[in-house]
Amino acid sequence: MDSKTLQILIAMIIYMAAVIAIGILCSRRANKSSEEYFLGGRSLGPWVTAMSAEASDMSGWLLMGLPGVAYWCGLADAFWTALGLAVGTYLNWLIVSRRLRRYSVRANNSITLPDFFSNRFREKKPIIMTVAAAFILIFFTVYAASCFVTCGKLFSSLFGGDYKVMMLIGALFVLVYTLLGGFLAESVSDFMQAIVMIVALSVIVIISTIQAGGLGAVIDNAQNIPGFLEFFGLGNPILNGEGEQIVIEGAPMFAEALPYGILSVCSMMAWGLGYFGMPQVLLRFMAIRKESELKRSRRIAMVWVVISLAVAVFIGIVGRQLFPVEHLTSSSAENIFITLATSSLPAILAGFVMAGILAATISSSDSYLLIAASAFSKNVFQGIIKKKATDKQVMWVSRITLLVIALIAMVIALDEDSVIFKVVSFAWAGFGATFGPLMLFSLFWKRTTQAGAVAGMIGSAGMVFLWKLVISKLGGAFAIYELLPAFIFSAICIVVVSLLTKKPSAEVEEDFEAVKKGEI
Repeated sequence: MDSKTLQILIAMIIYMAAVIAIGILCSRRANKSSEEYFLGGRSLGPWVTAMSAEASDMSGWLLMGLPGVAYWCGLADAFWTALGLAVGTYLNWLIVSRRLRRYSVRANNSITLPDFFSNRFREKKPIIMTVAAAFILIFFTVYAASCFVTCGKLFSSLFGGDYKVMMLIGALFVLVYTLLGGFLAESVSDFMQAIVMIVALSVIVIISTIQAGGLGAVIDNAQNIPGFLEFFGLGNPILNGEGEQIVIEGAPMFAEALPYGILSVCSMMAWGLGYFGMPQVLLRFMAIRKESELKRSRRIAMVWVVISLAVAVFIGIVGRQLFPVEHLTSSSAENIFITLATSSLPAILAGFVMAGILAATISSSDSYLLIAASAFSKNVFQGIIKKKATDKQVMWVSRITLLVIALIAMVIALDEDSVIFKVVSFAWAGFGATFGPLMLFSLFWKRTTQAGAVAGMIGSAGMVFLWKLVISKLGGAFAIYELLPAFIFSAICIVVVSLLTKKPSAEVEEDFEAVKKGEI
């Protein structure tokens, strides 16, 4: 290990030690009860709520996946995805946050998403709870796998080790940390990680732009690549038989730009719909200490999101000029942030910037593991299997579940050719379509029934798999992002089945009206 690599490692160890210290400090409080462990006792302030929500949401794909897309094929895909996410973030904080905070308290002080849906409909048999918990386990396992892929790519790129070994080391660190501190530790460390992420992005984009000869030089280079700097065109790398971009005389080869129509724009903008069903974000709405502080949180969150997304996209554009032939596959392109950081900064500073990627990964994977574990331990084990389970038993089951989910995610992450952006997009679609429409209808349509809720979840989840694995292969208009058709299909299922079944009980309607009027 040379001197530069050693300095990078030292900086990252310092960062990881700080994260572990947070877990230790929070562990005593976290282990008081399941509510403290899973929801932090509803004690989050506006800054921690906003920053931890966005950090846990963005994950490693903000620093690797999104810049990788921009580096590989240019502005269009990355820009429209980022715009959809920014709009979705704003609408989620504006429309959902207040009513969910209020409704989750009214609905028997719900502390998990399956809890909320089940209590919202006052179901006597935990059908909604079981279905919701099952889908959380499925999609969060995939999500956790994407985070472990990020760890593997980061460590193998930096230290030259075997991808699988590096991935397992990163996964074990995340697992130990999550087992230790619970939701409060996760949220507090996510606040710190959100700061690290935005600073890392900003530092790299400024220094890299200067090294590239300024903003004008970056734009000129991008404009020379067909479709690379267009909102309605897409760069088209020419690949050889092994899937690598062809290089001639030191220059990467691009074919004529691909068309990028309104359907493609809608497909990428549809990413924003996912926010209405993201458990890791929705739980922050439920955990804030006062409903009145959500407005401030929304403003903080929006500033962070807009800056982070814009800078992440531009990093890919700058990287294409500085290192045009460094990454010749779409999977390798996701390392452009690492390449820029290690080449443009002193080793010790590069190490702290690399901690930004680790920050993003930890902030997401600990959320995913914790929420998935809570879905099983609280909603399946205590809700169905052993209703009289003690808090201590619930906590033990939660930790065992964490281990099992992490092991499955590690197996999925063993493929080092995985493209983070694609793995995340599938899980995002799963959550967005399965829970997004149901959340909106639960909060704003009194006529929604238990049967409608179940139909919406099962129908949308099935549509996500069907569209992704079968229908999208037909190409053309059918190649749109699976979240959009699945979201629409879920909404239709909820409305149709709710209207065809008996209207909710008087108690359910009373709860709805009380929340609507601002009562708890």
